[in-house]
Amino acid sequence: MSHRRYAVVGAGHRASMYVDAITQTYADRAVLVAICEPNPTRADYYVDVVTERGLDAPTVWHPDALEDMIRTERIDRVVICARDDLHAPLIVRALEAGADVVVEKPLTIDAASAAAIEEAVERTGREVVLTFNYRYSPRNSALRQVIQDGLIGDVLSVDFSWVLDTKHGADYFRRWHREKKNSGGLLIHKASHHFDLVNWWIRSTPRRVYASGGLRFYGADNAAARGRGARPERGTHDGAHDPFELDLRDDARLTALYLEAEKHDGYRRDRDVFGEGITIEDNLALIVDYASGATLSYSLNAHSPWEGYRVAVNGTLGRAELEVVERGAVLADEGLHPVLDPSAVDAGSSGSLRPEGERLLVQRHWEAAVEVPIESAGDAHGGGDTRLLSDVFAGPGDDPLARPADWRDGVQSIAVGIAGNRSLATGLPVEVADLGIPLLERARV
Repeated sequence: MSHRRYAVVGAGHRASMYVDAITQTYADRAVLVAICEPNPTRADYYVDVVTERGLDAPTVWHPDALEDMIRTERIDRVVICARDDLHAPLIVRALEAGADVVVEKPLTIDAASAAAIEEAVERTGREVVLTFNYRYSPRNSALRQVIQDGLIGDVLSVDFSWVLDTKHGADYFRRWHREKKNSGGLLIHKASHHFDLVNWWIRSTPRRVYASGGLRFYGADNAAARGRGARPERGTHDGAHDPFELDLRDDARLTALYLEAEKHDGYRRDRDVFGEGITIEDNLALIVDYASGATLSYSLNAHSPWEGYRVAVNGTLGRAELEVVERGAVLADEGLHPVLDPSAVDAGSSGSLRPEGERLLVQRHWEAAVEVPIESAGDAHGGGDTRLLSDVFAGPGDDPLARPADWRDGVQSIAVGIAGNRSLATGLPVEVADLGIPLLERARV
């Protein structure tokens, strides 16, 4: 079997999943030949990871030389793990240079760049794969199967509530995500996962969005209103810390990837969540109308004491309810650095009244509720990452649940967030067909 030649673009924390997959799990069919990263410390970190595994060192390139890298190293596929606002230009340049693309969600953060990606795909004929790992989580796949099998009839409405806790949720307010110009806000960076799930669950497309929300917990103004005093600008400092602070020295990987890399670009991974300069929202609510006639009511909270989600799907024959507790409590004595994947937390750390777990119930009209078994999986993102990586690197098989995603799914997922941001700015509902993205304009009904 010939090896597909890969480059990873963006050498932050998330890149490790792809580096591990290429150099270990799928080393029989993939080879990592290049790292494209402007910060030499972060690039060298992954070069060391690869060589310590007995493999040839990947070459290191600056993003300015992306096209030269693709041609010189004969790259088949680039994996993009860069900052969200950089996705679109990197995708377009990679396609034009002759490589296919695997990109972390979100596809991009605004309508103009989404249109540019669509035009580049159509012009080059190359492939863009979106890594929506939540589709692959057994609990989410089980809900898709229930709906697909018609157990609750035609879907009429969806009620979806997602809560991020004060470890995971707070982390978006420490790093580059805290500025909407970089991430599109949580409506795009985080909730594109959730909107993709709804699009995929009910097999329909969003048509109109109305949003409300704001920055109500984090940020300097909210801290001052609640009487919080002066705070350090960052969490990495000597002396006492509070649970909202992240000291990069507490985690060897964060130290290597960020603290030791600061001298090159000045990027601080550990900024105060109650500091100045935060332009994203921490409380959000949306109403989304779908082409099928269904309506989604969605909410996101980024400062909850527990983490998980609840979704109820109402159909003509009954109702399906999925409840997931990824972390039942954030306790002050668990340590002050965040666990980046809440599904990896041991259940023993939770309050006993809210144990980690998941349950899917289906109740048809005139019948008692029944529980739908969910396949057990213990790896990251509820079991989603392993299955996703298999499709990405081994190739998707015949999937009756249609889990593999491409740029079209990426556009449909961010369409809700882009329209939501526009609605937040104007106070008005927004038609997704009016965003200026050709794919959505053609789907106008």
